[in-house]
Amino acid sequence: MKIALVTDAWMPQVNGVVTTLRELVHELEAVGHEVQVVHPGQFSTRPCPGYPGIDLAVRPNKHLTQMLEAMKPDAIHLATEGPLGWAGRRYCVRNRLAFTTAFHTRFPEILHAALRVPLSWGYELFRHFHRPSSGIMVPTQGVLQMLARRGFCNLKPWTHGVDTQAFPFHGEVRPSPLTGTLAHPVSLYVGRISYEKNIEAFLQLDMPGTKVVCGVGPLEARLKAKYPHVRWLGILDRAALAQVYAAADVFVFPSRSETFGLVMLEAMACGTPVAAFPVDGPMEVLGAHSAQPPRGGVLHDSLLVAAQGALAVARSEARSRALDFTWAEAAKLFQQHLVPAHSGAKVCVTVTNTVTSLSSGR
Repeated sequence: MKIALVTDAWMPQVNGVVTTLRELVHELEAVGHEVQVVHPGQFSTRPCPGYPGIDLAVRPNKHLTQMLEAMKPDAIHLATEGPLGWAGRRYCVRNRLAFTTAFHTRFPEILHAALRVPLSWGYELFRHFHRPSSGIMVPTQGVLQMLARRGFCNLKPWTHGVDTQAFPFHGEVRPSPLTGTLAHPVSLYVGRISYEKNIEAFLQLDMPGTKVVCGVGPLEARLKAKYPHVRWLGILDRAALAQVYAAADVFVFPSRSETFGLVMLEAMACGTPVAAFPVDGPMEVLGAHSAQPPRGGVLHDSLLVAAQGALAVARSEARSRALDFTWAEAAKLFQQHLVPAHSGAKVCVTVTNTVTSLSSGR
């Protein structure tokens, strides 16, 4: 199958969406599919306001149309809701082509945190973007249910994975050349240093030992000045990051608005237990649903209680839970949710809070 993957998130960006899509392409190609990625590097770009390091395509419609017409893909997937995603949507709707989409990031929450845009406005815009989609792939049941309540339909559950060879297990905490000899326990955060990550909930924890942060973002300069005793490591390559994960005693995940949280799986694959709030992403990653207790970490409304409790979780338990997630399975689900581009789009109809999906018959 020839698959067109249209995304505003791609290398050299460093984030969970890019990791997911790179692993997805690798797995799909490994089983014989041809994946052609349409990404910002193929267009004129400009920096995303407020997010240095993220470039967005400028006026991509004409060039994207030429690319898709040359590809003649069997299936089209629009991975993001940025300029390329909207251009891909416009092309598909105009040509009556079916396509799938994904809900990777809670951008309405980001817009609300950064610019105070009302959540209802953000979700109305996103509902409009995804309405013609024949399948919206969503990484957690909690987010899927939230979107259904907000009037989204054609929702498809789609889990993620972790490369357990790139992030090998360490049964005992091992010092990293990047962290040196630090006072233990070492509490680690990995991710963008941005509005929606709630990182100050981690930085303010009254924990003994050392706090370590890996990542960059729009709040970096201010937070580095405010918390000079934190060890700030910036962006690391995968091998160096795996060493830092293995050197940590606990991985603290302070976000309350994450759709999944791949960094938790990476830490757990290395044997480092997770401390997080009991919200959608962490609950999915730690398996804390249907009255099941979390595995591989601790969830609590007090992040400090969670972090202190996670220090007692066996590193083998964290690794065991991470092994439940594979990119091969994620790619298999993705393939199952794809639709033939020429099969005709589906129309989403919402009637008195009941979300249904009807074929347009095109």
